[in-house]
Amino acid sequence: MRVLIAGASGFIGTDLTARLAEEGHDVLRLVRRRAQGPDEVSWSPAAGIIDFTVMDRVDAVVNLSGASLARLPWTKRYREEILDSRIAATRTLTDAMRKAKRPPGVFLSGSAVGIYGDRPGESLTEHSPAGTGFLADVVAKWEAAAALAPHETRTVLLRTGIVVGHGGAMQRVGTLTKLGIAGRLSTGGQHWPWIALEDEVGAIAHLLDSELAGAVNLVGPVPATADRIMRALAKRMHRPYAIPVPAPLLELALGKAADDLLLSSQKVRPERLLADGFRFRHATVESALDAMLSPAPKAAASPPAAQPARAR
Repeated sequence: MRVLIAGASGFIGTDLTARLAEEGHDVLRLVRRRAQGPDEVSWSPAAGIIDFTVMDRVDAVVNLSGASLARLPWTKRYREEILDSRIAATRTLTDAMRKAKRPPGVFLSGSAVGIYGDRPGESLTEHSPAGTGFLADVVAKWEAAAALAPHETRTVLLRTGIVVGHGGAMQRVGTLTKLGIAGRLSTGGQHWPWIALEDEVGAIAHLLDSELAGAVNLVGPVPATADRIMRALAKRMHRPYAIPVPAPLLELALGKAADDLLLSSQKVRPERLLADGFRFRHATVESALDAMLSPAPKAAASPPAAQPARAR
């Protein structure tokens, strides 16, 4: 397939670009500067500028563009950027698709498990209703923008959890752990939906050829609490795990980011992905952490052959 990627130079996009190229796909990257080769296409998502004819030349579009949630603190201005960057990029892409003579057959658009809000005690699947809170509102609007893709384009909403790899939120957690100041956050019993970077990339590649449409949870198959994740990380880094941080202190220091990223509990399951035959390389967060901390990370490899089962 010829695949157009927005956010190709980011944490997930870099590995995805390499993975798709290894599988023989032709990858075009959207860049916010002058294109420097045949594999690049210039655009300005904030201004809604893109050569819409590129959509006639690609089979699929993957949208990973948006301001990082791992950048702290979330000031009022940065909260606006978190929302605006996602909406502008997604609308620019869907507008271009609607103008194309032959729209792409597949649109995989970034999303997040943040749409479920804080839901302690619940088991959450793609059929669960949206929750409340800043991130829930952001993701709902983000997904609404993706829904503007042409009706003939199969659109998938990639509801991603915390990606365990060399970047993103786990990089910040790893820094605290390395400094020896990691410890239980609030009660530590809140569930953090996680996924290994290799499985995140593998799932996106899988969904290019799938028949699934709509929301798909990209999270690991075995849920884990914040305490389990951070304790396992500290153990593997041979660092202490002894400094508890009460919720009021986190909220004072990080504001809304504390509530949405660290204190909310989301026991999310990848129901549709599993039913569609995807097989995880890293079923537990401990396995994902081992891969992240490997001294010589390997390029993403193809997952085991998927079972033929499909779920729509």
